[in-house]
Amino acid sequence: MHIADIQRYRFVTNSLLILTALPILFFNNASSATARNRVVSVQSINIAPYQEALNGFKSLCNTTELESFVISEMKGKDLVKEIRSVRPDLILAIGVDALEKIKIINEIPVIYLMVPNPQSVIQDAVNITGVRMNINQEEQVSEFLKAFPSMKTIGLLYNPDRTGYLALRVISACKKAGINLINREIGDSREVPAAIKGLEGKINGFWMLPDVTVFTSESIEYLFLFSMKNKVPILTFSDVYLESGALISIGVDTFDMGIQAGELALEVLSGRPVSSVQQVDARKKVVTINMKVAAKFGIFIDERLFGNAKFLR
Repeated sequence: MHIADIQRYRFVTNSLLILTALPILFFNNASSATARNRVVSVQSINIAPYQEALNGFKSLCNTTELESFVISEMKGKDLVKEIRSVRPDLILAIGVDALEKIKIINEIPVIYLMVPNPQSVIQDAVNITGVRMNINQEEQVSEFLKAFPSMKTIGLLYNPDRTGYLALRVISACKKAGINLINREIGDSREVPAAIKGLEGKINGFWMLPDVTVFTSESIEYLFLFSMKNKVPILTFSDVYLESGALISIGVDTFDMGIQAGELALEVLSGRPVSSVQQVDARKKVVTINMKVAAKFGIFIDERLFGNAKFLR
């Protein structure tokens, strides 16, 4: 066989091998491209903020198979058993009740959101990460000062076991802003009235953390009576407390939190270990200001400083 014939034979043989392999390569790539991850979402009840967060998640992770469980609608069914029967690649826990229920599942990655104090629930779990329901404390100080520029000293009450990590951030943020901070550790809600009374005449602003030990219905009532009597404006984490008399709330954008959870989910579903996917703070804030309280306290609010803030009149 001449050299030219040998080369022609090799070319034809290689071409046949490539053509034979193409259907296999196409099939494998098509299977990979259409592979869908299975995600289970869990929430305690079906309410608008949770649904907004879930919609945010779905807007980013729209190629996943999503099955939803609402605990209040399960009629006595075993949630953990139901989830394990689905065999999901990931669990999305929306709200503290959902996270409490599924934290015993340690063989499936979990991403949480809409949980005020996640560390008190997850502790050292290595299969859980998520989006903390918290806006950067330095941003919060800045917004508080824009609303009340004459503020010099802020009061803070907290339980170290629940919101100690947030208190440290508040201390750091106030120091950077040149604001004095008087903070008190609280072990029981019964200590709150005395602690608040001890702040009288010493503070002209109060920072309310999402701490269920410190703030019960009784202690919250005492705090707002103190606020009104002494004209001490309150910064809170939810606009629910504006109706009670807080001056400003800095909450989270729930839809965007869902998107953030989706970003974490994509990292986990791509094969990255959950233990290496860091928890993050909510990145988008919602500022609401109670103009009635501002008027009662003689505080002038320059609305031009607040961008997209909401104003209650």
